[in-house]
Amino acid sequence: MAGTRPDQAAAALARRAWALAAMAVVAFVLAGCSASAPRGGHASPSFTAPPGHPPAWMLTRAALAQMMASPAVRTGLERTRVYEILSPGQTPLAAAGALPVVSFSSVSELKQAVTGHQLPAGTRAVLYDPEAWSFTPAGEQRDPARAAREAVGIAHAHGLKLIVAPALNLTTARPGAGPRWRQFLDLGLAGALARVCDVIELQAQSLERDTGTYAAFVRAAAGQARGANPRVAVLAGLSTNPPGAQVSSHQLTAAIRATSRLVSGYWLNIPGQGPRCPTCSAPRPEVGLQALREIL
Repeated sequence: MAGTRPDQAAAALARRAWALAAMAVVAFVLAGCSASAPRGGHASPSFTAPPGHPPAWMLTRAALAQMMASPAVRTGLERTRVYEILSPGQTPLAAAGALPVVSFSSVSELKQAVTGHQLPAGTRAVLYDPEAWSFTPAGEQRDPARAAREAVGIAHAHGLKLIVAPALNLTTARPGAGPRWRQFLDLGLAGALARVCDVIELQAQSLERDTGTYAAFVRAAAGQARGANPRVAVLAGLSTNPPGAQVSSHQLTAAIRATSRLVSGYWLNIPGQGPRCPTCSAPRPEVGLQALREIL
């Protein structure tokens, strides 16, 4: 470098080396780290995009198939990290380079599938989805952190990461005052679960009609989670058809833009009506398609 003092040149080289190292770390994270962790060790928690980078996306198999119908959305998803959520026994689509994640509502169901080697090839994580419904045992509803601690032990022993997606209705097991999202925060559930898992997904989708409330909850819950476990990855939930009044793609994009610096990615739900969502409206995949067109 002509006209540069030796100490300045050395400093510049050091900065360049640091930048290259940082880029390598980010690439490693976005690539999903490794296929598995050593048995008995802790799987790396950073398998989603870090805040400030394009968000990672989790979609069910059905939702992913619906999003692939749009060439523009398919191209956009192929540039991000995508995780395909499967029910036990489902075969992955393997679209958009998605990595399979199998979902369970009880620890016993998770344990049976993991220890029985019933997961699809390439599975990187299992998802534990405790909610106040018949699919999660009452004891796990009352103490989801204890259940998650058991689940993470099973997952890590088999080289898998654990995602926990606690529903806001878990507060009904220990009812308090105020709206459900405030009760969730008051109970410290985000912190208690983040302390024992690799990734926590905040089921904030019922709040997406009010961008301010959605952002306030995600900010507080993400702060609580990272305060308990600085290495935890945080995702937030969105839905094209949550119970109640219809939502628009603009409400989804507003929620994303208000929280994109707070989380590593989103679970875009396009639920169907059925036992697991008896009060959901009819599926509206077009809302998700339009939101992703605006964001990706």
